[in-house]
Amino acid sequence: MSTTIEIPQNDLRAGYLAHKEAIDAAVAKVLKSGWYILGEEVSAFEKEFAAWLGASRAVGVANGTDALALILRAFDIGPGSSVVTVSHTAVATVAAIEMVGATPILVDIDADTYTMNAAELYGVLQTYRNGAEGVPPVKAVIPVHLYGHCAEVGDIMSLCSLFNLRLIEDCAQAHGARFFNKRLGLFGAAAAFSLYPTKNLGALGDGGVIAVNDPKLADRIMALRQYGWEERYISSHAGVNSRLDELQAAILRVKLKHLDAENERRRQIAARYDAALEGTGIVRPVVRERAEHVYHQYVVRTPKRDLVKEKLAGLGIGTNIHYPMPVHRQPAYLGRLTLGPSGCAVTEKAADEVLSLPMFPQMTDGQVDRVCEAMAGLKGMGFDEAA
Repeated sequence: MSTTIEIPQNDLRAGYLAHKEAIDAAVAKVLKSGWYILGEEVSAFEKEFAAWLGASRAVGVANGTDALALILRAFDIGPGSSVVTVSHTAVATVAAIEMVGATPILVDIDADTYTMNAAELYGVLQTYRNGAEGVPPVKAVIPVHLYGHCAEVGDIMSLCSLFNLRLIEDCAQAHGARFFNKRLGLFGAAAAFSLYPTKNLGALGDGGVIAVNDPKLADRIMALRQYGWEERYISSHAGVNSRLDELQAAILRVKLKHLDAENERRRQIAARYDAALEGTGIVRPVVRERAEHVYHQYVVRTPKRDLVKEKLAGLGIGTNIHYPMPVHRQPAYLGRLTLGPSGCAVTEKAADEVLSLPMFPQMTDGQVDRVCEAMAGLKGMGFDEAA
């Protein structure tokens, strides 16, 4: 057995090499231009991303965490406000809420899709909509569209309407995913996308973009991302510095052209994995009815996760865990966050059992074959039994 990882869980270099000529030319053009921050490339990327998504406006920012925080700022959600989200997410979601001085409330997830449990959300909103001792009133809900799959946005939208709350979509892992044939990022008041290199649409550095359909909101966010300037050097609002640079925008414009095709390749790989895992007892990703997954990650589940990870590593196959520790259990947050009535019990169990298989659109058929053969080889080894 190999002790070297020959098939990585992700390969960022392959993503660059797939479009090397066009990316190199785009970078060279920017370098020669003499304009490196918030210029023509950023403006063009914003227009192209908005058109691709189906939104009226898009605003490029420094990263996905800032994208969430800027949306909250634009709605004047900060100290004295609570925001409901999940604990099974990248910590950035919760960090953004605290960046603006708001209070996170974390609810549990659905066991099948790992996204926000709408039933528990309802209970939390009943309890905290108008605040409680030590917990400010809820002003917004941030569902996370995780692993490339949608949260139950229909039910969540209904609850936000019922309680008169802002719905802000965290689309950091869901570029191009759909629900009822509508792209994620178009269901709420605004949506935040990360453009971190690992994402389905990833820069070669940090980046983020905000999608909105309200022109006034877009203008406010554009001002807030640069010190609150509506007129240069004059701050009309208390803003921040969160600007997308020209190099990243140019690279993103190249990669955006290939995003739909690369998402389709991810779905093809996922279909191969689905077939290979049949009969192993390992739980495969669940796709909601009327949803279209874009497999930012292909996440399986088993109580014997660590054993599967070890066996695959022995065959030279890399894996990862998204995420090994819920936010509320991490040292920086332990014991100080408000949780939903379940105490995030489903979240905690999932953290012990999920495993991400290799998933990137440049995987060769040979690499996919090897992963499938390895997974099929787990049949009969008791992975459907309790640990």
